[in-house]
Amino acid sequence: MVKTVKTPSGRTIAYETWGDPDPEAHPVFLLHGTPGSRLGPRLRTFDLHKLGVRLIAYDRPGYGGSDRQEKRTVVDAAEDVDAIAQDLDLKQYSVVGRSGGAPHALACAAKNIGSQVVSVAALVSLAPPDADDDGLDWLKGMSQSNASTYDLLDRHAPDVTELGALLARNAETIRRDPTVFLASLRQEMPNVDRVIVEDAGIRQHLLVNYLSAVGRTQEGEGSAVDPRAPMGWVDDLVAFRTHWGFDLKEIDGSVPVMLWHGERDVFAPVAHFHWLARKIPSAKAVLQPSAAHFAALPALPQVLAWARDKAG
Repeated sequence: MVKTVKTPSGRTIAYETWGDPDPEAHPVFLLHGTPGSRLGPRLRTFDLHKLGVRLIAYDRPGYGGSDRQEKRTVVDAAEDVDAIAQDLDLKQYSVVGRSGGAPHALACAAKNIGSQVVSVAALVSLAPPDADDDGLDWLKGMSQSNASTYDLLDRHAPDVTELGALLARNAETIRRDPTVFLASLRQEMPNVDRVIVEDAGIRQHLLVNYLSAVGRTQEGEGSAVDPRAPMGWVDDLVAFRTHWGFDLKEIDGSVPVMLWHGERDVFAPVAHFHWLARKIPSAKAVLQPSAAHFAALPALPQVLAWARDKAG
């Protein structure tokens, strides 16, 4: 059942919980990808019970049932997670972020509001934009669609008119038939990813996830931005390519962190993983040589077990 909570600034955040309701079960926030929603791929309730995990997922601002947050940065996710944790009266919790959710999970590790974050996993994460000035060719190895989208954003920033128009077209495709959008992604995937997204359960979760993400538009400031533009998606991409609002040096080992990546990833190239691993030397770095981006989905049981065990 979807629940809502108000942030201190008055925004509404929509979230849901699944899994073991026992007070002794370990709470884990699962932060969705881009585009995405709280209804993204997750474990079955039966499997969550076996793990002793209570899973919590929410719509990032501008997606699904959550209000948009103008000019949000990656670090803002830490306060949104904390608002939900307070609503659920959680004393400690873990955070797992996949793909677009991974940088937001790292923000939770860096800020650790209330010293309640006990472990964090970032799966198939991008590196921050300042990595461009520190040895990383940010777009190299990225799929053509991703690279061209970020290039469009960079060329017109801070104006998001062109980006909004592009994503409005993509969102309209999803609203008409999300299988068409998934098929466009599939064309760029390595074979190991195609096998994963052909699984009936994962495929259905992805389709529901994409549709929920863009089913409700939240118009941005100014008439120049297409009113059909999915502003959560727009704001995610802008946040990834502007300063994240925290320094990776703040992840100092006080919160156990796992970095997980597939070597054949074309949506978040493996060079991003290697760069993050150098910058967060305390992190447990897990590289799967025969895996790619969507392998993070079948890896979730092992990652959730690690997050639970690090809670002590």
